[in-house]
Amino acid sequence: MQFSSMTTRLDGVLRQAIAQNRIVGAVALVSHDGELVYHSAAGQADREAGTPMREDSIFRLASVTKPLVSAAVMRLVEEGLLALDAPVTRYLPAFRPRMADGSEPAITIHQLLTHTSGLGYRFLMPEGSDYHRFDISDGLDQPGLGIDENLSRLASAALLFAPGERWSYSLAIDVLGALVEKVEGRTLGEIVRDRVTGPLGLSDTGFQVADVSRLVKPYADGVPAPVPMTDGMAVRLDIPSFEGWVRFAPSRILNPASYHSGGAGMVGTAADILRFLEVIRTGGAPLLKPETLQKMTHDQVGVQAQAQGPGWGFGYGWAVLSDASQSDSPQGQGSLQWGGVYGHYWFVDPINKLSVVSLTNTAFEGMSGGFPFAIRDAVYGHSTA
Repeated sequence: MQFSSMTTRLDGVLRQAIAQNRIVGAVALVSHDGELVYHSAAGQADREAGTPMREDSIFRLASVTKPLVSAAVMRLVEEGLLALDAPVTRYLPAFRPRMADGSEPAITIHQLLTHTSGLGYRFLMPEGSDYHRFDISDGLDQPGLGIDENLSRLASAALLFAPGERWSYSLAIDVLGALVEKVEGRTLGEIVRDRVTGPLGLSDTGFQVADVSRLVKPYADGVPAPVPMTDGMAVRLDIPSFEGWVRFAPSRILNPASYHSGGAGMVGTAADILRFLEVIRTGGAPLLKPETLQKMTHDQVGVQAQAQGPGWGFGYGWAVLSDASQSDSPQGQGSLQWGGVYGHYWFVDPINKLSVVSLTNTAFEGMSGGFPFAIRDAVYGHSTA
């Protein structure tokens, strides 16, 4: 891999996306075999104020939260405080969602981790669904909402299918967040800090903003340019398997009464996320035992997930490229990948010893537009054209 030419390619991707008004700003980092081979902050953190993007800019992470929380959950499994095959009601007795016929199947922690629980996300549900009728939060909106209230609303909605029957992206990690809070008797933020971010020195990543002056302003896709995101804004997401209106409230992270959403509630920097991903790529130490990481990085779901297209399954916290021969991606077998609706993308390629983080302040171009795939292909010098 020629890193000088990769730098030229990545610089060009960033420059073009900003010039074409597809993103407002971004931080991109690439590590190869433990060495930082590319780092760049491009564009603006706040376009209206003229604030340039910095490499230590802080982003609302959205679903980039999920891998961090999943790792914390697996730490509790290692410690014997949780069991993967245990029913959720062992820890959350009041959380008893039912099927449409009124039956009450058991949901396990494994099913929550793999999004096979029968739960859903409001943004993926049609108007008029239980998720809309009960005003269920996706962990991105409704500043000040408490976890007990949101779980009560969620438990009132009919399960989409019998647990274990199939895969559906969901609020499951928010349920896990509430569950570990009950087990430990303290906030999810404290649990994640003590078991994940603290040991790794990720001082800018958590459920509160370490330095508000570095918090980027979020934007939504717009014509001719992205538009500032405001509380209550609903943005249309239209990609295969993920279609619906995502409701945002950027002020949520600044309201201390907002529940700690295990699926979407953290903020952080690109460098912190890269540090975490490198720990995952290199075997899990000092966070996780090798056998724990093997479970997390194994495709637990199979082809029914195809969360990132053909060849992709799902593990604990991320999509897994379990059959690279079925994918048009240049990534190696066993690659891990996911993103976040505020405009983020990351992947780990263990075969090619790569960890890549791209955080933007533009939804959804930075997550599911042409930008993240251009980043990926520039890293490999690959073209899908």
